[in-house]
Order: sequence, then C-alpha cells, then structure tokens
Amino acid sequence: MASHVDHRPNAPLLTALDPPPVTVERPKGRSPFLFIGDHAGNVIPSRLGRLGLAPEELQRHIAWDIGIAELGTLLSETMDATFVRQTYSRLVVDCNRRPDAVDAMVPVSDATVVPGNASLSDEARAARLAALHDPYHRAIAAEIVRRQADGRTTVMIALHSFTPSLADGKVRPWHVGVLHDRGDQSFALALIDEFRRDVALVVGDNEPYRMDLIDYTVPRHCYPDRLPYAELEVRQDLIGDDEGQRRWAARLAEALDRVIAGRA
Repeated sequence: MASHVDHRPNAPLLTALDPPPVTVERPKGRSPFLFIGDHAGNVIPSRLGRLGLAPEELQRHIAWDIGIAELGTLLSETMDATFVRQTYSRLVVDCNRRPDAVDAMVPVSDATVVPGNASLSDEARAARLAALHDPYHRAIAAEIVRRQADGRTTVMIALHSFTPSLADGKVRPWHVGVLHDRGDQSFALALIDEFRRDVALVVGDNEPYRMDLIDYTVPRHCYPDRLPYAELEVRQDLIGDDEGQRRWAARLAEALDRVIAGRA
C-alpha cells in the first residue's frame, strides 16, 4: 500500500497541484437557503499521499458523505441557492468538529485504522486546520455577513449523508434524518413534520446522529444570530447514483419550499 507522505515540517500542506479547499457554487443565488457540505469532498492533499489507505477506502463513507456534492449542486441549480462545500476528505480534517476536538483528525474511523493520522504533532494538526478548516468556515461566515448586509433572509441547510450500516452490523432504517439542538430550531422541527406527511418515509428526529455540542458548523454559524437551520442526513444508498440524487433533490426542494412558504 505504497503512499508517499511529505514529512517536511515547514512545507505548506497544499501545493499548486492541489485544488482549493472550498468551492462556492452559485454565489449570486437569490434563494433564502444557504446549503453547506462539510464532508462533500474526498480529496487528500498531495503531500499526505493517501494517509496510508488503499484507494478504495477513500470511496467509502469514512472519507466523505457519499452523494452530497452532487445533491447539493442539484439543489443549488434547482433553487437558485448558494452551496458552500469542502473539497477535502473528512479524514484529513473534519470541518464539522471544533479545531481542538480529538476527533477532528481521527486515527480510526468505523473500525478502519488511518495510518496518516497516527500521532500527529501539534504543528501537523495546525497546518491542516489553517489550510482546510479555516478557509471553509471563513467562506461560510463571509456569505452570511454578505446576506445580512443585503437584508436577506438566510436559512442554513447542512447537507450530510449516512451509511445504511456500520462495521458493527447495526442497520439504520431511516431514509432521512433532521438534526437540531439549540438556537432557532423552528425550521428543523417544521421540516420533520413536512417529511412525515409522506407515510412511506422513515424520518429520523436527531437520527441517525444526535446533534449536540460535538457538531461545529451549525452551532458556530447559526446559534449566535439565531439563524434558522436544519442539518439533513440522507441515507447513502438512496443518493448513490444520478437517478437517486435527482429524485432526492426534487423531494428536498419541494419540502424546503413548503416549509418556508408556511413561515411567510
């Protein structure tokens, strides 16, 4: 499993061969919805090789939220909405974790050991944060400030996906989950009710994960100014191909539009 890693302590993490850490799609979108994708990408900086992993591991759920880049792009196009997404794998740094969180750079993910994350120095952690985590959150913050300056309503929708089952064999039956915790939860709660109008859907309320202080993006950007938000989790087998992504983009767009229309 050869994988070259550049260990020079002063070398910048990203090189001219690496893509930017964050992409902002449809920056002039007029929708009140601001879509974000903390785990939309699975790129590894060239200096880190593959973190010691086989190529197929980087296609698994441990490396990214499968289907979210495509789902977010479709929602952005359909709804004329801005979509801010991270380029790099959550295995390099998890942008939905506090910078000082132990699991911001996990040594093991769903029973898979990540050799490139073993015994990271403070300098190595700081380099990843500076190159990937900080620019992503600056982009989100700048978009919110710009919208506030224009007097625009903002509802943040954090897009995530989850694996149907984990290494321990536990099956997750939900089709979609809505996560919420503090701040203005009204939109998230209304969205749960909207999804549950479809009796064919198994809808999770803070499932398959509970949103709490472990999460970072929504608490950082929504709680202080009480921005309405919802963190969505869509099961990965439902959005693993073009057809599923288009079907769920249409379903989510309809539900989001219904909820916001009910708040007008």
